[in-house]
Amino acid sequence: MKALALLLLSGCLIVANEAKVFSRCELAYKLQEAGMDGYEGYSLANWICMAFFESGFNSAAEDDNADGSTDYGIFQINSRVWCNNHRSPTENLCYMPCTDLLSSDITDDIICAKRIVKDPKGMDAWADWTMHCKGRDLSEWVDGCNL
Repeated sequence: MKALALLLLSGCLIVANEAKVFSRCELAYKLQEAGMDGYEGYSLANWICMAFFESGFNSAAEDDNADGSTDYGIFQINSRVWCNNHRSPTENLCYMPCTDLLSSDITDDIICAKRIVKDPKGMDAWADWTMHCKGRDLSEWVDGCNL
């Protein structure tokens, strides 16, 4: 009986740590709760737009780059500068393993994104934000979310 209970508990822990594809409004709510609306002057809609074009709201997104680095998680945070993937050289300025950015708990992603946006480039650090979101009317990204 104890073995069965332990097995069920282990299964719950594994499921809790699995990746997730968020809905637009679900992500908007999480980011609003984390204080991202207006953070460093960027509206919540900017963060939602960026996350869509970077990862399609997928917390487990990974993308290998030509320079040998990899982008991780819902915000596609790069291993060369921001996290440690234990495979390529890194500055690890967010002081975390890149694998922490791949679970359904996006707390680490948010902490690191807050660090990234404080740099002089701001959200221009994300090429997809610059290409698809910067300078546009982004109200549609939070419309209907009842925030």
